[in-house]
Amino acid sequence: MKRVLVAGGLGFIGSHLVDRLLKRADVGELTVVDNLWTGLRDNLDHPADERLRIVIGDIERAPLSGRFDEIYHLASPASPPWYMAEPLRTISANVLGAMRCLELLEPGGQLAYTSTSEVYGDPLVSPQPESYRGSVDCTGPRAAYDESKRCVEAMLFEARRTRGVRIKVVRLFNVFGPRTRMDDGRAVSNFVTQALRGLPITVYGDGSQTRSWGYVDDILAGLERYWWRDGVDYPGPLNVGNDREIPVLQVAEYIQRRFPGCEIRHLPPAPHDPTNRRPDLALAGQVIPGWTCAVPYEEGVDRTIAWFQARMAGATRIPEAPEPILLPAALVPELRPAARRRRRLTAGVIAWTDEPPPGAAPARA
Repeated sequence: MKRVLVAGGLGFIGSHLVDRLLKRADVGELTVVDNLWTGLRDNLDHPADERLRIVIGDIERAPLSGRFDEIYHLASPASPPWYMAEPLRTISANVLGAMRCLELLEPGGQLAYTSTSEVYGDPLVSPQPESYRGSVDCTGPRAAYDESKRCVEAMLFEARRTRGVRIKVVRLFNVFGPRTRMDDGRAVSNFVTQALRGLPITVYGDGSQTRSWGYVDDILAGLERYWWRDGVDYPGPLNVGNDREIPVLQVAEYIQRRFPGCEIRHLPPAPHDPTNRRPDLALAGQVIPGWTCAVPYEEGVDRTIAWFQARMAGATRIPEAPEPILLPAALVPELRPAARRRRRLTAGVIAWTDEPPPGAAPARA
């Protein structure tokens, strides 16, 4: 029987992962470590399972004994307002947490890690394949999250190369659904909780920035197949997400139609907000053939609304989403002009190129 550890197992995605792990007959002991920074204790509020042990604390220093056959490292905030508010803590959770996970891994065991589409930065190529190295800013306001994820990827692949450690790295794209915090601060949860409270739906910038929202049930089905069910022996990185690309404003408008009394209010753009997100899933189609995100975002949003309605009905206090961290303009370097034009490279692949400043001579090919 296997000893399994989930770091961040009381969080949004981590708690769903724990549910699926507990359905496995070969799991003899499942330890969850979570410091409740963004996780919630009642995310695992279901009938007790004698195999389940919950440790409240940081993965970097939690009191754990023995080694584990499988470790799943999800211990990090994923919402910009949360990780931008505590960047050093974010780096520690990812990087030092991964080092601790390597120490706790049984020789021959498997370490799985949830990286992120943020490693692609503000991409110049769409869709983004795993081979794309990104258009990133390693010192910007999002760097604590983006670069710590990139660092852990490097660490794990070096552990594989030099020590033979079995790893599986996924890059998740814009996951949403039940068990998201009411004060999570990302688009879908923000829009839904604002609408349910009769508040304006706030869109940062003009809302033309695109995302590829994957409903949590679909994403977990992909993770389950890749991490254990299909017996896949592929280290990653592997994009896991929905390849249906949707502007943020379109989601806000869909939720507004569900709550006609709510207005949409545009606020200044969040710092370094990526212009686009869309996973290239060609590799996923080979590694976990037949898997796809089957739940349309409209249906996923409807399910999420119903879940938040039930949560808010029993809440004594409804927390508000944190504001994004806005930096003084002088401290935010201009990475690119605001205007971009699309340039098709090959069928299905688009790149963005910066528009020349007014009066400038066009660039030569």
